[in-house]
Amino acid sequence: MSERDAEWAALMRAGLAGDRAAYAELLAVLAPVLRAAARRGLVRAGMPANDVEDVVQETLLAIHLKRQTWQPDQPIGPWIRAIARNKLVDALRRRGRRGREVDIDDLSDVLAAPPEADDSLTRDVARHLDGLSAGQRQVVQAIAVEGVSIRDAAARLLMSEGAVRVALHRGLAALAMKLRERPE
Repeated sequence: MSERDAEWAALMRAGLAGDRAAYAELLAVLAPVLRAAARRGLVRAGMPANDVEDVVQETLLAIHLKRQTWQPDQPIGPWIRAIARNKLVDALRRRGRRGREVDIDDLSDVLAAPPEADDSLTRDVARHLDGLSAGQRQVVQAIAVEGVSIRDAAARLLMSEGAVRVALHRGLAALAMKLRERPE
């Protein structure tokens, strides 16, 4: 396991244990690495790199939503690369590039590159959340961004757990639709 993968794994373990700062740091260090991988994958597929941010945001969201599926005793790099590859393939399919394969080895080369400093992730998340209704925004912020459990979010927002689940589902669906409808 590389030193960087070990760092990512340690941050993910801490995040899964409830350390919000460590989890935020993980997402922050992953963003530029994922951005470079997405750009490289789109260019290699003969596509313009204008979908890079969509791929990065979808990848980070998938990592967040699937974080409980990562097994802490397994390397994190292959898990992240698989998610990144799937989101890149999804983006290529949306652009009509069916049947085109993206070599995962290409992504591992880019993921091995040192991350660039970037704080645009926080601004991007806030900008996208601003497009949601107040209730959906509060729920998505609490659960998807801060990592609060549904039970804790319900208590904090004075809602039932069922209402929180519905608001989360609708909010994430609205975000996904917004990302899909962005002009090319």
